[in-house]
Amino acid sequence: MNEKIKRNVRILTGDPKKAIIKLSIPMMIGNLVQTLYNVVDGIWVSGVSGNSLAAVGLFMPFMMIFSALAMGIGVGGSSAISRAIGAKNRKRASNVAEHTLIIGLLIGTILGYSLLPFLNTVFLKMGAGQNVSQLAADYGRVIILGTPLIFLSSLGSAILRGEGDTKRTMYVMVGSSIMNMVLDPIFIYSFGMGVVGAAIATMLSIAFSAIIMTYWLIFKKDTYVQLKLRYFKPKRDILREILGVGFPSSLAQISVSLTMILLNTIVLMAGGDYGMAVFSGGWRIVMIGNVPLMGMVSSATSVMGAAYGARDSKKLNTAYLYAVKIGTLIGLLSGVIIGVFAPQLTYLFTYSEKSSYLAPGIVEFLRYIVFLFPSSAAAMFTSSLFRGIGKGMYSLALTIIRSVVMQLLFTYFFGIALGMGLPGIWLGIVIANIVSSLIALLWGLHTLKKVESMLNLKTSLFIHPHPSTDPKE
Repeated sequence: MNEKIKRNVRILTGDPKKAIIKLSIPMMIGNLVQTLYNVVDGIWVSGVSGNSLAAVGLFMPFMMIFSALAMGIGVGGSSAISRAIGAKNRKRASNVAEHTLIIGLLIGTILGYSLLPFLNTVFLKMGAGQNVSQLAADYGRVIILGTPLIFLSSLGSAILRGEGDTKRTMYVMVGSSIMNMVLDPIFIYSFGMGVVGAAIATMLSIAFSAIIMTYWLIFKKDTYVQLKLRYFKPKRDILREILGVGFPSSLAQISVSLTMILLNTIVLMAGGDYGMAVFSGGWRIVMIGNVPLMGMVSSATSVMGAAYGARDSKKLNTAYLYAVKIGTLIGLLSGVIIGVFAPQLTYLFTYSEKSSYLAPGIVEFLRYIVFLFPSSAAAMFTSSLFRGIGKGMYSLALTIIRSVVMQLLFTYFFGIALGMGLPGIWLGIVIANIVSSLIALLWGLHTLKKVESMLNLKTSLFIHPHPSTDPKE
């Protein structure tokens, strides 16, 4: 191994507090630039019309489903790679990476393309107007055709994160996002393509990311994992390990996306296309506030996976509790900043005459949603813990409780049942996250105690595999 690879492995398997911070910073930077692209994309689209912004927001949950599939399988592979590194098994880590790449591409392409014929019908059924539905379908078709590139880029990033190489992941995310921001106005305005131009710019930037990942992992071969795809043979135990975390993680992310679709429906019931445009613009700002936490989440999963693979319960406890504490403080800071600068942030999506009518609604949304950020950390890092130790079904159950049950229950109750309208929906989102995070924290602490007992028992049996029955001893 070269010195760079050794350094990444040392960080991953060293002090968990330092590892989380060192691995998180590149991911935060990458996520920030990528999220800024999403915001800039929304800014350019909102300049076309309010309906265009609503259309992109309407398709966003479906984009999240594709990302969820890629992310879930990537998380399964990444956590398995981290555990293999913790156990000092390079050959298995490489084999896991091969399985992750091939399985993800097959699943993603088949499921993505199967949705193509039904887009416009789905949006109409959700309650959107004819114009918004058609714009959303036009945008979505371009994105879906590029599904293999989305998966290749996301899975490549996951493999690098699994071996502690978050810097190169950051480089690709930054480069791809800057490319997208440059191409957006060209395709949207210069070529007069509107929302379709925004979709084409997005796919060109993702294609750039996919090509770079392919070069690093398959041709340059300067990574800890060594891919030899020509000699690939599927192995059941590795498939089980990846899908044991990846499948529930994908389902968890998909459940979030489906929840967003249903949440969009509730928003449409309460506020029509206007409410959808407000939610679409406001949620892009929420994505900026979540950037630091999302950067820590992926890094924390790798660190906790390595600690579990090394059978070190002390490092596992330290990593989890530190992540929750720092994450809550960062979320509190994000909420304060967004609350103070809500009018200025709102202007990003309401600068044109065609979208200025959205300003009061987005400011109101942000003033409610600021409480979401500090209340999300415990749930997010408990899911990281579950994925890191290979308990993917726990992570899925937590996500269903948080997103499907709590969020839909509270938003419908306050927004529709009590007749509070859009403010009731924003309030419901916040209350759902607070309740879910309390449940998650208690569950996480209980799980840590069980894991510690299990690891101590296994260590004891390893040291004394055959206790003596001789009374003289």
